[in-house]
Amino acid sequence: MRFERREHRSVALVIATPVLAVLCALALSGVLIAIAGAPVMEAYWRILVGAFGSRLSATETLTRASPLILTGLAAAVAFRARLWNIGGEGQFYLGAIAVAAASSHLLGGLAPAVQIPLLLVVGAAAGIVLLLVPLWLRLRFSVDEVVTTLLLNFVAVLFVSMLIDGVLKDPMAFGWPQSQPVADAAVLPKLLARSRLHIGLVITLVLAAAVHLLQSRTVFGMQSRAAGLNPTGAVFAGVPLGRTLVKVACISGGLAGLAGALEVMGVQGYVTKDLSPGYGYSGIVVAMLANLHPLGVVLAALFTAIMFVGADGMSRSMGIPSYIADVTVALSLISMLVGVFFTQYRIRR
Repeated sequence: MRFERREHRSVALVIATPVLAVLCALALSGVLIAIAGAPVMEAYWRILVGAFGSRLSATETLTRASPLILTGLAAAVAFRARLWNIGGEGQFYLGAIAVAAASSHLLGGLAPAVQIPLLLVVGAAAGIVLLLVPLWLRLRFSVDEVVTTLLLNFVAVLFVSMLIDGVLKDPMAFGWPQSQPVADAAVLPKLLARSRLHIGLVITLVLAAAVHLLQSRTVFGMQSRAAGLNPTGAVFAGVPLGRTLVKVACISGGLAGLAGALEVMGVQGYVTKDLSPGYGYSGIVVAMLANLHPLGVVLAALFTAIMFVGADGMSRSMGIPSYIADVTVALSLISMLVGVFFTQYRIRR
């Protein structure tokens, strides 16, 4: 018995893989729910009710999905070119703190129509800088970017912690460690009144469509895919590998930094140490569930947001730990990795 690489993968097989991975994860999580002494189907129904059972819960689910879409896109763009960006969390925090600093110290007096676009650029630029450093180390010294991007997460979070405990600390926070708030003119408009859902959701959906078109309809998209499939062959075919990876890093880091910017400008209004519940790391799961497809990232992010938001409602109503959402998302990733393997290889006897 041996594994043989498939020459062609049908569209139906590619689409069915994430669906089967999610179903497998739900089945395995159902075993844990049953062990906890709760009815499995009712628990999953409670998750759906907790995520979309009311206007408040529905808007919270969509609000949670917005940064997951961006961090998922950041991972998907990088992974497709074999640039293993594990630093989405650090890029998220650096984009957030850059926006808070720029709004409170530099751009706070500008009109909203000018200040908001500038702050979005600032947040994206901060994420780009944090990813270009590991890329330079890889291209110049062949340093594994998995290690450098992962470790820079901790450096970035500690740097942000130092700033919000020091020069950027809000004097009106009564000693609570948080940054100075962004200016009123920098707050993103709400899509629905009396909710936290903001225009950032529209921005993320537009960016998902733009990334899809960029990867599927442009020369750069072809070059980034070639760099991921076979770097040596890509170079032989004339693809400028270094230049292509720099562009990929700018898009990936910019998307992750933009996620932090939107979270500060649209939801929190300031930066704290717990600004992100792990958006950067969850974005990797989202990208893998989507099989690195930009439009699939939207659906994968929505599923992840449903699990996180809905699990809280299920926990309150049934007494089941809300950590079941983390378990389900993790099992989805494992199931997806196994599924992707068998879409690429078949067993021959």
